[in-house]
Amino acid sequence: MKKIVTISRQYGSGGREIGAKLAAKLEVPFYDNELITRAAKESGFAEAAFHNAESKASNSLLYSIAMGMNSYGNQEMGFSHLSLDDRIYLAQSDVIRKVAAEGPCVIVGRCADYILKEVPNVVNVFIWADDEFRIERAVRIDGLTKEKAEESIVKIDKRRANYYNYHSSAKWGRAENYHLSIKSSYVGIDNAVELIYRYIEMGEK
Repeated sequence: MKKIVTISRQYGSGGREIGAKLAAKLEVPFYDNELITRAAKESGFAEAAFHNAESKASNSLLYSIAMGMNSYGNQEMGFSHLSLDDRIYLAQSDVIRKVAAEGPCVIVGRCADYILKEVPNVVNVFIWADDEFRIERAVRIDGLTKEKAEESIVKIDKRRANYYNYHSSAKWGRAENYHLSIKSSYVGIDNAVELIYRYIEMGEK
């Protein structure tokens, strides 16, 4: 199956695990934090800068204002009119396009569905789940307390949505952005992998 699969996901829904298992089933490369490592190496930015760019996006208005201020500041100093965060996003986008050009793969997060919207043979998936399922996974896998897990599923989803909404002309989580939306708390992790695999298989017939 010669497809590039992008996976967007709610925090705690198991999207990354689903992506990794799908890549193994398809026998293709899996990209998550590997994208940051490669983008940092190719662009010269520190890996921490890529993590910081996404972590700033906790409030859409404040994020947009901050990006605008950064752009203005850089322009005043004679540097690029783009903010540091925008330049980091472009560097990351370049790497995403490169790995997609290299062949079939699974890419998790980082606006990959939007960045590759004009690329053929891309299947975009969104993974979501009930809060109880997400909290249980955050406690069990990430080692958070129940209270911290409850806080994190709200905070991290908001950050992901604002980062995506700022850098794209689409809205994070909207059905029309994806080929397939799966509620992992309903079908389970392994069945979600099988569903995506079968969906790709049916689309190629």
